[in-house]
Amino acid sequence: MNNRSYAILGSGALGAYYGAKLHHAGFDVQFLLHSDYQHVCQNGLKIESKDGDLSIQNPDAQPNTSEMRPVDVVLIGIKSTNNHILADILPPILKTDTTVILMQNGLSEEEKLAPILDSPEQNILGGLAFLCSNKIGPGHIKHLDYGQVRLGHHAPNNQPTGITPAMQAIESDFQKAQIPIELEEDLHLARWKKLIWNVPFNGLSVTLNTTTDQLINFPPTRQLCEDLMDEVLAGAIACGRTIPREFANYMMELTDKMTPYRTSMKIDYDEKRPLEVQSIFTNPVLAAEAAGGTLPLIKSLSAQLQFLDIQNRQHTPA
Repeated sequence: MNNRSYAILGSGALGAYYGAKLHHAGFDVQFLLHSDYQHVCQNGLKIESKDGDLSIQNPDAQPNTSEMRPVDVVLIGIKSTNNHILADILPPILKTDTTVILMQNGLSEEEKLAPILDSPEQNILGGLAFLCSNKIGPGHIKHLDYGQVRLGHHAPNNQPTGITPAMQAIESDFQKAQIPIELEEDLHLARWKKLIWNVPFNGLSVTLNTTTDQLINFPPTRQLCEDLMDEVLAGAIACGRTIPREFANYMMELTDKMTPYRTSMKIDYDEKRPLEVQSIFTNPVLAAEAAGGTLPLIKSLSAQLQFLDIQNRQHTPA
């Protein structure tokens, strides 16, 4: 068994997939489960993957962190809409030098972890998962495409940190687990780059009730996706980060080749779960405005998503 121990908080489409990969590589992995707990205890975890199926018959799973062992690394796979619970569920599994990886979309969420991690030896890393994966049943994940993780180190005021020892340690573990990984010297820049895809495709998949292939194959909505990408580029510039337009072109090319996909935000909407509007849309708008920029298209999309989200979860017609 490999040395570092892991806890997966949020054992859904993302957490269960990466947790299973780490488990099969020989790492000590604990899974936090809620609604799926009894099912997984009886039937195990099942990952259907284009790269080869994975299963864990008797996963080390618990319904709350008070019953889990402190670990070396916590991988947070819950949605940012649930970050308010981290102050309660994180402390029981922290050591003085635990590394916490926030595997979420959006901007400005790492800062909320700092008050919870009271030891200067504890590291906050941001993970960006480029993963097409869905939960299709209790304890049952279907991995459709991709799987790369980009990892950066959070620092006060979003300053670049370069490549740190904590990042290199996780890189080594992920490589053993055959998880493609790239290290980012500037986490804030990496998060803006991830927004280039998340803003148009997550947002429009909900407002237009559609999938990625339909968005890019209809010329007017393809153009709208590109316009939203241009605004993300402008927001990054306002916040002191420059992303080449070629990167947005590359994201479109990847989407052209992608297996038709119902985005994670569309799945959340269909299942009447809260949408990550704050982290993916509102926070970038606020960051750009604080730096003197304006993102009118993204601000409009954010307002539409907030309205649809509230109406949807009230079970009334939107």
